[in-house]
Amino acid sequence: MDENKGKYGASNIQVLKGLEAVRKRPAMYIGDTGVKGLHHLVWEVLDNAIDEHLANYCNEINVAINKDGSVTVEDNGRGIPIDEHPEMKKPALEVVMTVLHAGGKFDKSNYKVSGGLHGVGISVVNALSKFVDVEVYREGKLYFQRFEYGNKACELEIKGDVDHTGTKITFFPDDKIFEGINFSYDIVINRIRELAFLNKGLKINVKDDREGKQNEFKFDGGIVEFVEYINKNKNKLHKDPIYAYKEKGDAIVEVALQYNDGYNETMYSYVNNINTIEGGTHLSGFKTALTRAINDYIVKKKIDSEKISGEDVREGLSAVVSVKVADPQFEGQTKTKLGNSDIKGVVDSVLHYHLSHFFEENPDVARSIVSKILMAAKARDAARKARELARRKSVLESGSLPGKLADCQERDPSKSELFLVEGDSAGGSCKQGRSREFQAVLPLRGKILNVEKARLDKIFSNNEIATIISAIGTNIGEQFNIEKARYHKIIIMTDADVDGSHISCLILTFFYRYMKQLIEAGYLYKAVPPLYKVKHGKEIIYLYREKELEEYLKGKEKDKVEVQRYKGLGEMNPDQLWETTLDPEYRALKQITIEDAVAADDMFTILMGDQVEPRREFIFANASQVLNLDV
Repeated sequence: MDENKGKYGASNIQVLKGLEAVRKRPAMYIGDTGVKGLHHLVWEVLDNAIDEHLANYCNEINVAINKDGSVTVEDNGRGIPIDEHPEMKKPALEVVMTVLHAGGKFDKSNYKVSGGLHGVGISVVNALSKFVDVEVYREGKLYFQRFEYGNKACELEIKGDVDHTGTKITFFPDDKIFEGINFSYDIVINRIRELAFLNKGLKINVKDDREGKQNEFKFDGGIVEFVEYINKNKNKLHKDPIYAYKEKGDAIVEVALQYNDGYNETMYSYVNNINTIEGGTHLSGFKTALTRAINDYIVKKKIDSEKISGEDVREGLSAVVSVKVADPQFEGQTKTKLGNSDIKGVVDSVLHYHLSHFFEENPDVARSIVSKILMAAKARDAARKARELARRKSVLESGSLPGKLADCQERDPSKSELFLVEGDSAGGSCKQGRSREFQAVLPLRGKILNVEKARLDKIFSNNEIATIISAIGTNIGEQFNIEKARYHKIIIMTDADVDGSHISCLILTFFYRYMKQLIEAGYLYKAVPPLYKVKHGKEIIYLYREKELEEYLKGKEKDKVEVQRYKGLGEMNPDQLWETTLDPEYRALKQITIEDAVAADDMFTILMGDQVEPRREFIFANASQVLNLDV
């Protein structure tokens, strides 16, 4: 027997030097090594340039996706320091690039406010790249240094003279670390547009040299223009957004809001340009102030009404809340929820004061907003009655599942799947073909209600939506609780024709507007049924795209090949449905994600909203991308 086996001593402790820890566990630093993690590298470099703007040293940034697939970010800030670090005895640039938790953000004399707070940003990008080239324009000189796989590849050198200051960083991601290294121009420009909105007057140029695309973003109106952009395809209740700005202590509070005649709330909150998707104290302060100011106005003007709720106040509201904080405390490394307790009171007092004065000075706007809110309150009361009626019918009662749901035997949500299937015929085949152990099936009859044009009372009255809510178990609105989700895979399964796409879009709209947390948690999927069944001799295969069929038929004697095009899921027998669409080993599933919330919100507004012209423009703009149109 080996005497050392099972022993745990000092020799077992592994010490990772330099940036090895980042390369060994990249997901700890950038979230994942997929599309999101890849683009996170761009955000880390971009954040440093934005921080120079926040410190009032930079007013222009250039971002480029280069032909070779690398990315360049250049700013006209002060330039990364190049003098020798007193402790490390090497140029400050080299320290910043190769040492974790080394940066200028810890010293508030350099950056009063910043997004990059942990000092890991640029060094993490360096660790996860094949190479990083850094040019620094400082003190009249152009300094250059190259790094490879996190290590310096040459000493810092002077390349020439310059008459400006700034930093230019070019990096090429390591394809051995990332699942793919193809940057998406759309993802990049959506984030850059957002950053330009949040940083009034900052000019950001972005281009994609692979395809010859380029955009320029500069918004002198800042988040006021952001709200106008969010509402551009909606019917506004008042012409201009309401805007509040105040510097209070170490915090800067900026809020813009505008009401539309829709039924959904659209709110985005930021701390030091970081999108706090889970909200936090700043968003709580905003909600409290808004509800309090409107209730105060109703009481002051002696408007006869019941006391309204926060949910009523936020119906049809589009808002952006942006705070700049010297020492933000985020809950978790992901920086998605602000925890500073004092910020709630700061935002509350600033906005309540501003709104109270605004309503007095703009009575017409105040009346139109209050009128909208009072209608929302009546609809909420009607929704409560509809919910109670639905419960009495056992449609929403958690202990009594809808009758047409064929549930699975598994009770662990993480191992359970729910298929939302278009039509009774396909639902019947799916029930027979599924694995009863872990797959549940809920057939849906016809097209569900378009929730983009409906209030909660109508939604609860809609039988198909009520059964979806009941089957999933989370409820919706303020009663929503993701912990009660009965399935961690909810799969939309519709025909591959126009009607199926429409039904799928209606279901997606419902989830996006009322169960967005399920999408953010990664629970929502789209089944991809095959378009063709191809038989060649004894061989039977299923193909999912027109191009796959074209490729398969090349070089074959076409008279010996039988091709069946499926018009709908109902044409498949249970066995075929299992082996093509249900079997986890062979099926194709698309996970529904929200890469950019602003773009997603705009998309649902265009496709499912009231305004026809934006939809017409969208269809004409994208018609060339349609490969198969089944009418």
